Amino acid sequence: MHKNDSTGSFRVLPPVFQDYGKRIRFAGPISTVKCFEDNTAVKAALEEPGLGRVLVVDGGGSLRRALVGGNIAASAAKNGWAGVVIDGCVRDSAELAESDVGIRALALVPLPTDRKNQGLRDGVLLIQGVTVRPGEWLVADEDGIVVLPSQP
Repeated sequence: MHKNDSTGSFRVLPPVFQDYGKRIRFAGPISTVKCFEDNTAVKAALEEPGLGRVLVVDGGGSLRRALVGGNIAASAAKNGWAGVVIDGCVRDSAELAESDVGIRALALVPLPTDRKNQGLRDGVLLIQGVTVRPGEWLVADEDGIVVLPSQP
């Protein structure tokens, strides 16, 4: 259906993200955070009611610090987030696997972030070369992650 889309409305994220959460398949409207090695804004977002949304985090692709760990993942699941996609790292893999939320990230790293109260919420992101806007839809399953302008 979308394989010949030339409008740019159907976008596929590169296959660089690994599965870490309990949910392999998840979808929902997008909310965004842009931060670098500081998860203050990520934690704040996931402590709010998720309402079935997916938080997309532009962590600058950092492989040095984990932007989500077990406590934040548990908070996301408790607060009704469908998933979190992080262009960066996570930690506490055993706890993430038990959290009823979709979690995709580049890799695992044991080091947490420094909290400097930095980060931007709900702006347009460029994730691995793909534009992601708040309010668009993200759909993730075993085959990958796609971004659509509206609910499929």
